[in-house]
Amino acid sequence: MRTQLKLTRDGDAFLARLTPRQASAMYEALSYLSERDSGDTELTLLVGAGREAVDALVARLAGRHTESRDFHLTLAELHMAHSALTAAPAMFVERGGLFAEEPFHIRFGFYRENFHALAFAVVRAVAEA
Repeated sequence: MRTQLKLTRDGDAFLARLTPRQASAMYEALSYLSERDSGDTELTLLVGAGREAVDALVARLAGRHTESRDFHLTLAELHMAHSALTAAPAMFVERGGLFAEEPFHIRFGFYRENFHALAFAVVRAVAEA
């Protein structure tokens, strides 16, 4: 997965050109956390927003993207995506503190390193914008 990300300021928001894999990774992380059998408080703790805001971003990221696409994202939405990319792998830590790589890969179609690299790219891109 391409881990470079370029953001351009657009007023209070950012214009992000996401590759299909980047949009898919963000979608998968956010939708997984939103679909968990947890309350709005837990989701807010994990990603900084409640179900309504998360589901709205999930809907915007949904779909089978075949080309890179521009997304207008607020800082809060970038925070949600970043938090989901870092929180989702934590849900696959098994008893004894070991990470369950295979179940994670089966569920997301990505490796944990892909999520971490994309999360870092979001932070770096915001800093550069």
